Amino acid sequence: MTPALVLAAHGTRSAAGEATLDALAETVRRARPGRRVELTYLEISSPLLADVLPVVRGPVVVVPLLLAGGYHVHIDLPEVIAAHRPDAVVADRLGPHRLLTGVLARRLGRAGLRATDAVVLGAAGSSDPAGLADVRAAARMLAVRLARPVTAAFASAGSPSLDEAMERLAATPAARVAIASYVLAPGFFHDRLAAAATGPVSDPLGADPDVAALVWHRYDEAVRAAQTAAGAEAAGSSRSSRTTSRALASRDGQVSAPTNIST
Repeated sequence: MTPALVLAAHGTRSAAGEATLDALAETVRRARPGRRVELTYLEISSPLLADVLPVVRGPVVVVPLLLAGGYHVHIDLPEVIAAHRPDAVVADRLGPHRLLTGVLARRLGRAGLRATDAVVLGAAGSSDPAGLADVRAAARMLAVRLARPVTAAFASAGSPSLDEAMERLAATPAARVAIASYVLAPGFFHDRLAAAATGPVSDPLGADPDVAALVWHRYDEAVRAAQTAAGAEAAGSSRSSRTTSRALASRDGQVSAPTNIST
C-alpha cells in the first residue's frame, strides 16, 4: 500500500499564509495525481497534525514544511509523532536544497534584483545552532547561484539579526540591499523582512512547482530509507533465527562432528 503524504507546516495567523500553503498542497497533489496528500499544522492553524495522524489509514510519511532544523524539527514534531502515530515515517526538513536555491533566485529576479545589489537571505531564525547552520548553508548555495556574496540574517533568534545585517551592508559600496525571503508563505516573518527592507524583497517561496518537487523528493528519500531499514532488520532477524536453530540443534545432539567409520 502506497504511504499517504502528510505535510506538517508550522502554522500561521495570516489568512494569506494559509492560502499559500493550501496552494502548495494542491501543487504537490497535481505532481502525483491519485496520491493522498493531507496538509496539517503543528500549531495555530487547523487541522492539527495531532488530529489528522490517527485517522489516516495505512502507512504514512510526514514531510515537514520547514526550511531548517530547530525546535519544531527536533522536538515538537517527534513528540507529536510519538504520541499520535509512532509507526509514521518522518522525512527530512526541506532545506537546504538546490531546488530552493533556484526558487530564491527566480523570486529575486522578479523582484528586480540588479547586478550591483547586495543580497541578504532573510530567515525566521532559531535558538538551535543546527537550524542557523542550515540557513547559512542555504545562503552559501544562493551566493554560488548569484555569483555574489549572500548574507544570512534572522528576523528573530540568530546572529546577525536582520537589522544588523542591513546596517552593515548599508555601509558598503552596494547601491541597494535586496532581501531574499527564505520563508514558505506570507505572515509574521515575511512582514518583518518587508519592514526592514530598503530595497527589493522577494516573495515567499510559496506554491512553486520546484517546492512541490522537493516535497516528493523528501518523501521518496524517507520511503527508501524505511524500506532499507526494514530489509536490514529482516535480514538480521533471519540470521539470528538460523544461529539460534544451529545452537539448539548442536545442544540436542542433532549436529555432530563427522565420524570416520572404517570397515
